[in-house]
Amino acid sequence: MMKFLTLSFLVFSFFMIPGFAQERILVDAVEKARSEGFSGVILVAQDGEILMEEAIGMRSFEDHVALKKSDIFEMASVSKQFTAMMIMMCQEKGLLNFDDPVEKYLEIPYKGITIRQLLHHTSGLPDYQAVMDEHWDKSKVAGNTDILVYLNKYQPPMLFEPGEKYQYSNTGYVFLASIVEKATGKDFVDLIEEWIFKPLHMKSTAIRSPEAKAKVKNFAVGHIKDENGTYVNANNFRSSDYTVWLGNRKGPGRVSSTAEDLLLWDQALYGEKLVSKETMELAFTPAKLNDGTRSYYGFGWELEPKSPLGKMVMHTGDNPGYKTIIVRYIEENKTIIILNNNYHPVMMRLVEAATLSLGKW
Repeated sequence: MMKFLTLSFLVFSFFMIPGFAQERILVDAVEKARSEGFSGVILVAQDGEILMEEAIGMRSFEDHVALKKSDIFEMASVSKQFTAMMIMMCQEKGLLNFDDPVEKYLEIPYKGITIRQLLHHTSGLPDYQAVMDEHWDKSKVAGNTDILVYLNKYQPPMLFEPGEKYQYSNTGYVFLASIVEKATGKDFVDLIEEWIFKPLHMKSTAIRSPEAKAKVKNFAVGHIKDENGTYVNANNFRSSDYTVWLGNRKGPGRVSSTAEDLLLWDQALYGEKLVSKETMELAFTPAKLNDGTRSYYGFGWELEPKSPLGKMVMHTGDNPGYKTIIVRYIEENKTIIILNNNYHPVMMRLVEAATLSLGKW
């Protein structure tokens, strides 16, 4: 997750950098990223209007195919905001309540956890991936049912009491997707298409199986460097690439999309196309912990109430070969989306430059 260690720098810069200089900041940052080998799509928008969109680098380094703005990327944990929305929609349809105990829907060895705590990452659940990594046969592809079976079989202990503190939990979002399936009686992959992607005309967005991804010509390959420093397909390293052997899991990741589809999503959240404004506001409200303090995470969103451009909600994603981020300045309707497919360290520098450039609009 992104830590806003540079926030004070950004605040200072907003007051110190003149407008004409801010105009060049992002352009210069993009050109520098290009020269340093960054591969990805950068989109900056205000009020839903694209101010700048740039594709640089390669869709496939091995096949020498240049990247395009319309290419599809793995969202990794940016997917969690869609999972949270599915729970929010279920709540508004009367299919569940945020304060329901998880064991009402799932057979698990952990008691006293609420759906709300799953959303907020305050559940105390252990890491399912560690259990699967140790015990799962990686020649097979696991999904949510397998994960639940293994958690029940090996029963790794809770990390802390529910609500005691915030600790990011992929396990919690696996549970959330499974709860949606239990509450609705429908497959999560099909239902998210029906409830979110189709209504918002996100035509390039889906939860795709490994086989389905392989058939999408404009899917941006995730790359990592081999021992020779050459970019290769991250999927070549099957045993160490959990996105392959956990390729059927639902909830914590696996949404794939484009920058422009994410902008459609971003803009839909300002209205009531999916849920009411009251429910949407809960997504941007921090968790209240047992001791009365608050975290900085809502329902699928990390929160920063006092950024240089007002209240900011954001999320990052991190998969082998991919880095993704969506940053939303919701008081000014300003958006930054960056999708990277060669796990390049320059991405956060681009976010800073884009934020500074937005100060002039």
